[in-house]
Amino acid sequence: MGQGRRDVRRGSVSQSADGCGTEAQGYVPVPSGNLFYMENGIKKSGLKGEYFNNISLTGKPVLVRTDSRVNFNWTLYSPDPKINYNWFSVRWTGSLICPAAGDFHIGVKGDDGYRLYINNKLILDMWKKQTYGVNLSEYHFEKGREYDIKLEFYETLGNVRIFLVWDAGLKKNFYGKIAEAVRRAEKSDVAVVAAGINEGEGHDRAFLSLPGLQEEMIRKIAETGTPVVVIITAGSAVTMARWIDKVSSILDVWYPGEQGGNAVAKVLFGDYNPGGRLPITFPYSEGQVPLYYNHKPTGRLDDYSDLTGKPLFPFGFGLSYTDFEYSGLKISPNEISHSDTSEVSFFVRNTGKIPGDEVVQLYIKDIYASLARPVMELKGFKRVHLEPGRRKRVSFTIFPYMLSMLNRNLKRVVEPGKFRIMIGASSRDIRLQNVLIVK
Repeated sequence: MGQGRRDVRRGSVSQSADGCGTEAQGYVPVPSGNLFYMENGIKKSGLKGEYFNNISLTGKPVLVRTDSRVNFNWTLYSPDPKINYNWFSVRWTGSLICPAAGDFHIGVKGDDGYRLYINNKLILDMWKKQTYGVNLSEYHFEKGREYDIKLEFYETLGNVRIFLVWDAGLKKNFYGKIAEAVRRAEKSDVAVVAAGINEGEGHDRAFLSLPGLQEEMIRKIAETGTPVVVIITAGSAVTMARWIDKVSSILDVWYPGEQGGNAVAKVLFGDYNPGGRLPITFPYSEGQVPLYYNHKPTGRLDDYSDLTGKPLFPFGFGLSYTDFEYSGLKISPNEISHSDTSEVSFFVRNTGKIPGDEVVQLYIKDIYASLARPVMELKGFKRVHLEPGRRKRVSFTIFPYMLSMLNRNLKRVVEPGKFRIMIGASSRDIRLQNVLIVK
């Protein structure tokens, strides 16, 4: 909804604020407009880059060029065909102008060895092989004053990331946007926070939390006391431990396409009762990964000394605006041969006050097998629509392949024994269960 637009049906006024965005950080690459160097009396934008085919910055540079800023990902190649992929060094020199006066942080986001000088003073010394990270040093800048800058870097293995970064002016920018969002939330009946992640090829995530300052923004908006709905746009799991208990509800919309806005609005206003279920497991913390519902028995405790082993949201999880009751499980017949079928049936009732869809899920566990088998496996699911107070009989047919496994000779077989039949609303919300016997 646009800022200040009136919803005539409800007689309310909506307002919006940009918020901090998904990439908000406490630092950004120093822009090219703040960097320059002099060459033959001519002022050039950027920094002078001298590239050496050694790691000691010695001898004559193989390449001298102008780099508009130090903001490089040389992951699959070297800076230039003339430069070694995995054995080179660079010296960037020039001048820097700060857009504002104050104590700001300036430094490097990158790996391997680097040294940063301002006015010939060494302010950051990381001249060693190291992992990727951010190192910043506080420096007092005067507005408009020119500062000599020199950044030296070396690489011994390839796959380079190197960025000259600072936070000059950023706090007012990102934190100002958060403050504006908070002010608008304070004047609202409900705050809807749209959050998301960055993912795709070349964007694997080490941390599963919301990137940037989004979590801080959610917490600050929640502190206003206004009910908060968080909408997450993502194609993978997100950890929420630092803010989930501070918000009223969460709507995970994945990537909903061009009609996504209309679909989300219908859910938020109660015009549509959602019935989606998670096709993956959401961990509480990255330390639990890999975490999946159909693991094999471990023979040990699944918890950690400082954390539960249970997920934040399990596979198959999903809520709606109504509730459902399961009853009357029957397995007929409850004893079969390895080539027979059996029918599992039960009732589902909508115990709420509005129509809704329930996604009933069939899980099976081979209780005793010749090889270790998963603790449970999803073998079927059905989406059931029910009016308030109505109930419906739901059934699944269990075919032999649903009970089969690969034996130690890699032959698919149905072994005789007991199979636990489980019916639930998720992999961790089993409502009915009984045993099927295979002779």
